[in-house]
Amino acid sequence: MRHLLSTGDLTRDEAVLILDTAAELAQVGDRSVKKLPTLRGRTVVNLFYEDSTRTRTSFELAAKRLSADVINFSAKGSSVSKGESLKDTALTLQAMGADGVVIRHSASGAAHRLANWVDGSVLNAGDGTHEHPTQALLDAFTMRSRLGRLEGLRVAVVGDILHSRVARSNVLLLTTLGAHVTLVAPPTLLPVSVHTWPCEVSYDLDTVLPKSDVVMMLRVQAERMRESFFPSAREYSRNYGLDGERLSHMPEDAIVMHPGPMVRGMEISAEVADSPRCTVTEQVANGVSLRMAVLYLLLGGS
Repeated sequence: MRHLLSTGDLTRDEAVLILDTAAELAQVGDRSVKKLPTLRGRTVVNLFYEDSTRTRTSFELAAKRLSADVINFSAKGSSVSKGESLKDTALTLQAMGADGVVIRHSASGAAHRLANWVDGSVLNAGDGTHEHPTQALLDAFTMRSRLGRLEGLRVAVVGDILHSRVARSNVLLLTTLGAHVTLVAPPTLLPVSVHTWPCEVSYDLDTVLPKSDVVMMLRVQAERMRESFFPSAREYSRNYGLDGERLSHMPEDAIVMHPGPMVRGMEISAEVADSPRCTVTEQVANGVSLRMAVLYLLLGGS
């Protein structure tokens, strides 16, 4: 494995290796000295063309815990805002000898293109509405550590599937790992190609919840919407929002996930967001261990 561009590229064994490595590296986070010398002398570039606090900070922390040198390259206020192309930026990184490039870009496929232009490893941290592989991996890691398995788990992914790279990455990865995924959304928020995805589709949250071990709530991505996809926020929340009442209809040990940022009162109520069954803060902590594992496996050599 040289790059991590899509969860669809991972075999079951590769995915399990990443999760197992993350589990070992998570123990480092419990030590007083959290640093390992594993990637000393390696350079990781964070190339972010879109705003992202959580993902960028998480990758930065992961690289630093492995003793890599980290360069944060924000496209705002750089040559990019002066019109430099992705290819020219890639050639600059190449000349600087970057061992790994973590890229987030608003164009679907940007990470794949970058992988053709640099010798280092490319990690896709989100490309348009296409994929966000490390998010799906940290989600799977969180499910496995909370519920003890992935094989046979019933996972509902609810909300704005159309604009969600997290949904696509999760469907591909979870299916590879033996879970069953059901997408729940209004028809207007499902991609046209959804029938080709390896999962089921439902428009009715209340019938799906009692049969779900995991429910993953997605934010409605207003910033990617050019037109109206549903009548009102209140109506959306009434049909597709998770509140305490709906939570009570889920199996007792079922968990609630969210990739963040949460819009409290829209897709998830404050009561559910703050409940012990909600894994949002765990997902963030697990994200660091998981991204350490990916960097280690891609850049660590042995």
